[in-house]
Amino acid sequence: MHSCMLQYSYMLKKSQYQEVVRFDLARTLAGKGRYWTTCYMVGDTMIDTGCAHTSKELTSTLKDLQVRHIINTHTHEDHIGGNGLLQSNRKEMDIFAHPEALPVLSDPRRTQPLHPYRKLFWGWPKPSEARSVEDGGYVNTEFHKFQVIYTPGHSPDHVCLYELDRQWLFSGDLYVGGRDRALREGYDIWQIIESLKRIARLSISILFPGCSRVRENPGQELSSKISYLEELGGKVLDFYAKGYSSQKISQELLGGSMWVEVVTLGHFSRNRLVLAYLNQNNNGRR
Repeated sequence: MHSCMLQYSYMLKKSQYQEVVRFDLARTLAGKGRYWTTCYMVGDTMIDTGCAHTSKELTSTLKDLQVRHIINTHTHEDHIGGNGLLQSNRKEMDIFAHPEALPVLSDPRRTQPLHPYRKLFWGWPKPSEARSVEDGGYVNTEFHKFQVIYTPGHSPDHVCLYELDRQWLFSGDLYVGGRDRALREGYDIWQIIESLKRIARLSISILFPGCSRVRENPGQELSSKISYLEELGGKVLDFYAKGYSSQKISQELLGGSMWVEVVTLGHFSRNRLVLAYLNQNNNGRR
């Protein structure tokens, strides 16, 4: 019997870097994991929890482990999806996040509507209750001490976490590497650059991103990313001053079309990246 229905399954890959356990999670489409997201276990603490579609797999993997804390780098659905299920199974668990994250965590469906592609790839997170953390403050666990660094841009409630003793940085989605050719609606590219500069001033032995590979001694990669984004911004502004439209600038600077633009119906696109540079509300620049 043949079916035209899409068949879904879920993938969880586990790896380890020193004392840090990494989980890569994805929903599969046509037999392949699509739009992977990453979370980490450090001692008794989870940093992010992946997406709702893989929450059961993650919870099952962690069932025999002591997980006492969750720290969320931000409230996008691919980073908070396991919060609700993990917290419901462990009533004593504390969740920490940026103050602006708390209303989203308590009611994700109402406060953070999802586009169709986001529901498809990551799903609706269940509610969870969290405590706020201050910029420069600390989350102290039994084994580690994490400094909270506000790093807006990717989202207003984004934070990075710096483990002082080992000089580990958990960068969430502020830094995942690469030379960006597209951006999602709602990102602030100028804030992203300033946030990257802030973490680049730290002494970082290992950088653990919200997806993509782990980096050791990532100083040069951070500097290269900042330079690329600043240089691209300068070119965008130059073309704009000459009267080019955002679409024309996209074509001139960012190459050919990308399949992600089709999948997201333009919500994540080259043009969104150009428009982010031109947004006159971003630090007074346009």
